[in-house]
Parts: sequence; structure tokens; C-alpha cells
Amino acid sequence: MTLRLIATGGTFDKHYNELNGVLGFADSHLPAVIARARMTIPVELEVLPLLDSLDMQDEDRARVLASCQASPEKAIVIVHGTDTMRETAGVLGAAPLGKTVVLTGAMIPYEIANSDALFNLGFACAAAQTLPAGVYVAMNGQVFAWDNVTKNRAAGVFQPL
Repeated sequence: MTLRLIATGGTFDKHYNELNGVLGFADSHLPAVIARARMTIPVELEVLPLLDSLDMQDEDRARVLASCQASPEKAIVIVHGTDTMRETAGVLGAAPLGKTVVLTGAMIPYEIANSDALFNLGFACAAAQTLPAGVYVAMNGQVFAWDNVTKNRAAGVFQPL
């Protein structure tokens, strides 16, 4: 089995610019994360344009869908921003993919201390290898069906609808 990882950006992949104090995008952190996690499963990494999920448009979601459709791998993890993860999951969930697709992200960027990024990615990778075909969101130790999840912004967690 080979696992496909698709990077779309989100807080997970943001870099801190110490000159101006702004979080933004450069290269994806995923190559370093894969090495640090010591993953032994073969991984195909696909880096799409890195975006804050609040900036994602319909064409960006269509690009994610096309990547999932074109993927020969049956287990896919998508690193995505948490603010509109549910919307992208809805686009994917409505498509007959016949694959296990798990969206995950982070509340704190990977390169910042106490980030949840590494744990969430590892958890999502395990979920993608063990769950039946379908679309899921995996955050903070929980897995949700794509159509039964919401981000509770006040509490900073994902929960069922």
C-alpha cells in the first residue's frame, strides 16, 4: 500500500516571518514532517498551491477533487486549513471516489511549539489506512464523517453536528 498526502496549505503549513511577525506560506513542511515521523509506508506527496482555507474558492476545491480522482492510491490524506475543511470535505464526499480520504490540519502551525500538526497528521495517516472507503475529517484524536462535523470556533475543536 502507498499513501498519498496532498498539501493544500492551512495553518499546518504556515511559516512565521520573524521580520514582520506575519504567518504566511513558503514551502510545505510535509517533507520534514514525514521524515520526523519516521513513516515507513511509501508516501506520494502532492503539493497543491498552499492557501489559507478562508481564501479557497470553488476552483481550488475542484483541484483537490481532481487530485483525489486521479490518484492511483486508495488511501489519501489531505492537509487542509481548518476554517473551511468541512466545505472541501463536502465536495469530496459528494463524489463517488471509492477511496478512503481523510482531511486533517492544525490549530497551531507545525513549526510553532506545542503544535498539534504532527499528531494530527499521524492520526490521519493511520485512519486513512484502516477506515473503509469514504471521506472523513480527523482532528485531535477523533474521526468524523464528512457530513457530520463542524468546527467549534469558540472551543477550538471539531465536533459532530
